[in-house]
Amino acid sequence: MGPTNVFRIDCDAMELLNSLLLSSAITGPIFIIAGILTSKFPPKSINSLYGYRTASSMQSQERWDFAQKYSSVEMIRLGILLTVSSTLGLIVDFGEVTAVLIGLGFVLLVAVLLIVRTERAIKSRFPE
Repeated sequence: MGPTNVFRIDCDAMELLNSLLLSSAITGPIFIIAGILTSKFPPKSINSLYGYRTASSMQSQERWDFAQKYSSVEMIRLGILLTVSSTLGLIVDFGEVTAVLIGLGFVLLVAVLLIVRTERAIKSRFPE
């Protein structure tokens, strides 16, 4: 086998990677793992390095603890949703650029949903 064959990528494999909406297929499991880790090892006190950090969640220790638990569960749920949505690429044949845009759109949507849902839960739990 010559040097050019060593790095040859099979076209069918590349089409499969593109059709999986790769950004969603990778980011979904990362969300799930991050949610599990923050659920198992939540930050004990308010800090600026680790955990779900917004002005609302950092107002008190009680809010902080609630936000960490709630956002961890949401991150796992949304990670599963993101991973499942990546299978859309197996059903529908998108072009490469469209698949990337849809995948990135899903990732952004999930990130926004995580923040919106957690902030709503904080406001509902701790009315001012």
